[in-house]
Amino acid sequence: MFRQKVKNKFSKYRFEIRHITIFFTVLIIFQILLSLIQKTSLQDFLEETQNWYQKHSAERLAIITSTSMELLFENLFLFEDLTEYEKRKLISSFNVIFKQQLLQKSVEDICLILRKDNSIYIIDSGNKLNDFISGTLEPFNGESNQHREGVEFYLKHKESMRADEVIFSTLENQLTFDILVPFVPDGEYLGVMYMKITPNFSFITKEVAANFNQVAIVYSALIFIGLIAIFLVSSQAVKERNEAKQKLYEEHEENLKKQIKLEKESLFTKRIYHTHHKAEKIIGFIKSDIRQISADNIEETRKRVVTYSNFISRIIYDMKWYDQPINTIVNPMFRTDINEVFRFIIQYVFLRISSKNEMFDFKLNLDERIPVVNVNEFVVWEIFEPLIQNSIDHGKKKYLNIIIDTRYDVENKKTYISISDDGIGISPELLKPGENGIKKIFLENESTKRIEGTNSGYGCYIAYQLAVGKCGWSMDAENLPTGGCSFKMIISH
Repeated sequence: MFRQKVKNKFSKYRFEIRHITIFFTVLIIFQILLSLIQKTSLQDFLEETQNWYQKHSAERLAIITSTSMELLFENLFLFEDLTEYEKRKLISSFNVIFKQQLLQKSVEDICLILRKDNSIYIIDSGNKLNDFISGTLEPFNGESNQHREGVEFYLKHKESMRADEVIFSTLENQLTFDILVPFVPDGEYLGVMYMKITPNFSFITKEVAANFNQVAIVYSALIFIGLIAIFLVSSQAVKERNEAKQKLYEEHEENLKKQIKLEKESLFTKRIYHTHHKAEKIIGFIKSDIRQISADNIEETRKRVVTYSNFISRIIYDMKWYDQPINTIVNPMFRTDINEVFRFIIQYVFLRISSKNEMFDFKLNLDERIPVVNVNEFVVWEIFEPLIQNSIDHGKKKYLNIIIDTRYDVENKKTYISISDDGIGISPELLKPGENGIKKIFLENESTKRIEGTNSGYGCYIAYQLAVGKCGWSMDAENLPTGGCSFKMIISH
């Protein structure tokens, strides 16, 4: 159940090639940013580690050198009767210590700074150490530039060095360490050993950074190749899906066309079936008029028969096309008088039945100012006749009054038409909005008559399709407060 819910959740979203492209682009950008951040972090770590190790290395070197000098210095006083050879050997050992340190690239300066009788003595060789012991060494007078930086550094910190007797170092220019190591042979503080060291371990940092860059490049390349492979596979899958979807759309479009064609043909068939009884009725009127023709009524009968015949011709024309060209319905050459259409179909269609006085009666309130409409006369007939017939069929009264009003609004250039009756009205269910907000009474197969095998529900539907869909009029239906119903149309000129 949970897996199905998750599947349904993700199936709502559609991923196109552009989505995958953006996704992979973001991943690549994130990978580059991550590599840069990692490189910066590693660089900072290596620099901090290097600085710590440089200081530690410089101080260890200074401590070891100072310890070696202290041991040799103590040996000079350990034996009072040293031979001249042994003394030279010790002096040579001091020289070796000084020279070995200076031979290293990192050591820039090394010397002993000793105090005696408030004077400072600089010792940078075994001979000077021997002269210092024998009392023949000249004190530092500040005139020589040799070891001047060391003496100045010592003078700044001599009090703390004498009091604490601990190693002291400072970093200069982020590269060079100035180091003072207490010189205490036999536990007696004599001064300090000064060393200036510039240890360089940047080759290690560069090597580590270079290895990281190689690993990052290989890692990024592998990810990039993987993303490209995934992109190609995904884009191919999306392409195939789009092709299948396109074929499905084309098939669906073809099916829709077939369905629309079938619906049009079905509507055409039903419309013809719906109107054939009208044709039969009109033909009956024509036969009756021909039988009753005489010299006195020949002209009147001729006009009426011609109008009947034209209506039959229109029905036959409708049988030829289920989707009629619009210019056969609305055309500037048509100039139809709506009032005359009402008068004719009421006088010569609805009032020709023998029981008319017992069933219904008409009241016409026609405004003679209404302009003609550029709609085929018999299309107007097909619009009004079903609506009047609907009032007769659904009035449900022994005697029904049907009122037809036409009114022209000169200011707004609109014609208002109303076909009303005083029957029981339209079922409220049929006045509710249906598809596309159209009231159900104007939809296909909607009627108050429910007789199996009949084509009920097509009169108002066809009238609405012609009036609104073809002629561009507005049309509505409603029940009246006093009883009955009313069909209203508005024509804009």
